[in-house]
Amino acid sequence: MNFSSKAPSLPEPSCLKISHADPNIYSAITHRLLFHISRTRPDTPIVIICVGTDRSTGDSLGPLVGTTLARFHSPLFHLYGTLEDPVHAINLEETLSLVYEKHHNPFIIAIDACLGQSTSVGCIQVVEGPLRPGAGVNKQLPPVGDIHLTGIVNVGGFMEYFVLQNTRLSLVMRLSDIIASSLYSALKQWNLHSKSAATREQ
Repeated sequence: MNFSSKAPSLPEPSCLKISHADPNIYSAITHRLLFHISRTRPDTPIVIICVGTDRSTGDSLGPLVGTTLARFHSPLFHLYGTLEDPVHAINLEETLSLVYEKHHNPFIIAIDACLGQSTSVGCIQVVEGPLRPGAGVNKQLPPVGDIHLTGIVNVGGFMEYFVLQNTRLSLVMRLSDIIASSLYSALKQWNLHSKSAATREQ
């Protein structure tokens, strides 16, 4: 099933960027996630890796998303990275090794906070391809994910560590809620579609 509203001859752009204030943000992100997830096999394990730390307000977006998703206790995905058990620079490589050891050919969705231009603060991005965590603060970390979602939590370009530490928690909470809700909605819809397709084939 093609979840895109566009004709097949007009491929989806590789990146969706939308403000948290946009009234259509939940449906837009869910739609884009379905576009990516629908290209996997129904039996492909979905792994969500939420990158970040609870020790920095701006960098807590990933663990907040992970904590929200964990409350669903859902069999639709495998989750790594919560406030209680975060995935960050120190244990990222170890986590990736564990993921590939436990899950055969997984489809990985990475989530992280990022910094950007002042006009982009408060936007969420859904991007095809891997996340490159730590790039904004000059850390060399392995790329993560087949697709990734980022929330632009503050302005980048100067004193990034200080900026992350002084990011408004209210914005981070808002972005994390949108990402978690939209992602869970997309996975539920994809699961229902997969079951329906399997039933028709029987």
